[in-house]
Amino acid sequence: MKSFYLILALFASLSLAAAERPNIVCIIADDCTYLDLGVYGGQAATPHLDQLAQEGMTFTRCFQAAPMCSPTRHNLYTGIYPVKSGAWPNHTCVYPGTKSIAHYLSEAGYLVALSGKTHINPRASFPFEYSRDFRSEDPTLPNPYPDIEKLFGESQATGKPFCLFACSNEPHTPYNKGDVSAYPPDSLSLPPNFVDTPETRRLYAAYLAEITFFDAQCGALLSLLERHDLKRNTIVMVLSEQGSGFPFAKWTCYELGLASGMIVRWPGNIEPRSRSDALVEYGDVTPTFLAAAGVATPDTMDGRSFLDVLLGRKAEHKRYAFGIHTTRGIINGSETFGIRSCATKEYRYIRNLHPDIQFRNAVTRKSGDKAPFWNSWLTEAAGGDAHAQTMIRRYQYRPKEELYNVRTDPHCLDNLIERPELAAVKKRLSDRLDVWMQAQGDRGDETEANAHVRSSGYAKKHGNRNPFELNAR
Repeated sequence: MKSFYLILALFASLSLAAAERPNIVCIIADDCTYLDLGVYGGQAATPHLDQLAQEGMTFTRCFQAAPMCSPTRHNLYTGIYPVKSGAWPNHTCVYPGTKSIAHYLSEAGYLVALSGKTHINPRASFPFEYSRDFRSEDPTLPNPYPDIEKLFGESQATGKPFCLFACSNEPHTPYNKGDVSAYPPDSLSLPPNFVDTPETRRLYAAYLAEITFFDAQCGALLSLLERHDLKRNTIVMVLSEQGSGFPFAKWTCYELGLASGMIVRWPGNIEPRSRSDALVEYGDVTPTFLAAAGVATPDTMDGRSFLDVLLGRKAEHKRYAFGIHTTRGIINGSETFGIRSCATKEYRYIRNLHPDIQFRNAVTRKSGDKAPFWNSWLTEAAGGDAHAQTMIRRYQYRPKEELYNVRTDPHCLDNLIERPELAAVKKRLSDRLDVWMQAQGDRGDETEANAHVRSSGYAKKHGNRNPFELNAR
């Protein structure tokens, strides 16, 4: 009988622990430069994110490992850097047997779902419950997210906690969502690395309107949590993803291509109206969620939990953030143009593996990635505009190495690589990058040359194998 009561007590304690485990909601934008968000001082109105920041912690030094959608999302869900996982080009896939947060939290008793944009492969590595609700649905509709609401209801009916990734398609091109009349083009302040043309202003206004549309999506989902009385025990994280589709952001390893906004709320655990300049990476998100759920981080992950930062126990997390980009396989991409980067809170070092090749991507094609402002820049340059000539040259022709003080120059306009007083900084970051590349199995030119075999289409046709057999896991 005594053992019977001990067993009952054990089950009771396990049930209590399960009930206290937090729900998790991670909301992700698509191609949004974080400095354009109103909550970060930008011109796009973000009233719901402003309120979320009042209730939680705002991060100022959050980075991702790649400045394009597919590698970013693979890294986020697996906690593994792109080359090691196999997902370093765009439209890519991880190596067979790679596990993600969907495995680990499902095994821990969570309902794990992804609503909206996917961009991940193969599905065996990402066994989420999928729905499309959050991709682009109008948040002003009476019931915009029925599948998400069904998830909340199932969680409450079964007593199982849930983990939801709500992945918007905004503000990705084409810019056709939101109220663009709220952003008169002539009233806008353009970033210093833009060329001021009517077409640029018109499209920048439409992009800002899409950010406000995304903010409304966040607001509708946050209201749904409150309507189901789920706010108190739910971690909410909002990420802005890589920078916008305008030049010098997405598709580059410049600061605004790899830096991301991050706001996290957890009532009773995270200090309201708090800010953190701890350096964190997207690869750390899954380990952090696992830690909050009481699940150990697997040894296969590169990321580390920053739960102690969220809970106010620590002020710092990492010293370095790393980035990788390849143009091979992207729309209008240069056949080979590999970029690697290592950054601290203050400096960003960039290594261009193929500086003799012109940099091309979706922005520089004739239609300009559904946002055809590039031709207007070319027209200005041809007419003798010095700023247009400089920006076009800087975007398409890169030196072998670059170094920027991103505290004072977040748009990366002043390359400090030749400054003798910064020689030690350059060497330290370059050496750190070498160590990281070696640990990841990144062979530079050889890795770039093999990028095409990592596309999901190629893998389905020829087999999803590691091209570097010596580094196969």
